[in-house]
Amino acid sequence: MKNFKKISALLLAAAMVSGMVTVVPAEEAEGTQVVAGLICLHDENSTYDLNFINCFKEACEARGLVEGETYYITTNIPEGQECYEEAMNMVDRGCNFVFADSFGHEDYMIEAAKEVPEVEFCHATGTKAHTEGIQNFQNSFAHIYEGRYLAGIAAGMKLNEMIEAGDITAEEAKIGYVGAYTYAEVISGYTSFFLGARSVCPSATMEVTFTGEWEDETLEKEAANRLIEDKCVLISQHADSMGAPTACEAAGVPDIAYNGSTMAAAPNTYIISSRINWVPYFNYVMDCIEAGEDIADDYTGTIETGSVELGELNEAVAAEGTAEAIAEAEEKLVNGELHVFDLSTFTVEGAAIESYQADVDTDAAFEKDTEVVADGYFHESEYRSAPYFDLMIDGITLLDTVF
Repeated sequence: MKNFKKISALLLAAAMVSGMVTVVPAEEAEGTQVVAGLICLHDENSTYDLNFINCFKEACEARGLVEGETYYITTNIPEGQECYEEAMNMVDRGCNFVFADSFGHEDYMIEAAKEVPEVEFCHATGTKAHTEGIQNFQNSFAHIYEGRYLAGIAAGMKLNEMIEAGDITAEEAKIGYVGAYTYAEVISGYTSFFLGARSVCPSATMEVTFTGEWEDETLEKEAANRLIEDKCVLISQHADSMGAPTACEAAGVPDIAYNGSTMAAAPNTYIISSRINWVPYFNYVMDCIEAGEDIADDYTGTIETGSVELGELNEAVAAEGTAEAIAEAEEKLVNGELHVFDLSTFTVEGAAIESYQADVDTDAAFEKDTEVVADGYFHESEYRSAPYFDLMIDGITLLDTVF
């Protein structure tokens, strides 16, 4: 069994040094019964939210919690004051652990945490826990850029197969990517995916378009169709509906999914998917609450913790040798031999990157504040859990948004 308590040593050490960890006296917490609440931006129709829902249920039910009694799930909570209100509703239901799953929920979770200091409020993709210093508010994310890189290898292998078969030329190996917003999280995701593809198909290029929504099936399908019309021969996404995968299936264009397999809906075009497995984090937090142990302000899951996963590989669509190529790269990522954002593998406006200040300690002005380049690579998600890679590298073209 994987050790779900294992967390990023760097982030935990930083949290301990700064004192920004939640401390619950053991004598008060001994035998504490967890009552957990999950707040979702959308519902089960969103691949993103469905992933959280499934992981939350798995973690809760494995320790005997019962939905509607000792764990609760609320869906379709906007990124506004409604989040604060639902967080307080969770407190009224008896929850001592409340988790929200979307970037825009953060400020409202902070508001609730300040009001109810005895309850742990945790939040995915946020940026403020390591600077706010609120004892009962925490952020979490994972090295999903590594999962996207591995999925990108599957894309590059497919492009090579298409080139070798004479279906396209090397110069026509153009990937299309449907993004939600121009946030660092999305930029980090599509860049790592592209670098994975280029690691095996050096002639690959990519076009990215944005919908301006985390989940909008119509816009995502429209975006995918636009990319296909622009001669993109493989599509991936950082968006939360089935819009892009179904567009690919209809057009017969290979697709790399996110947050889970879409093979059932797109058996002829789906290749593989990447996702964050949130079960390790949920287990970690609930273990800490039950044992009265500290909870790190900023948790970063990894391949080793079981937090970064690839979905099933569709052998009927994937190129021969894909599984082996992914396994080889994954081993190198784990042992530190390979770094996704190796500076030798990309340029920006034709120039190599030697130094970069990232906006890690996010403030209202989004000022760059932390040097994140060292040892020949960009250190993504090491100084906080949420991504901060926002470089626009060569080989990727950003199109006008579709909205």
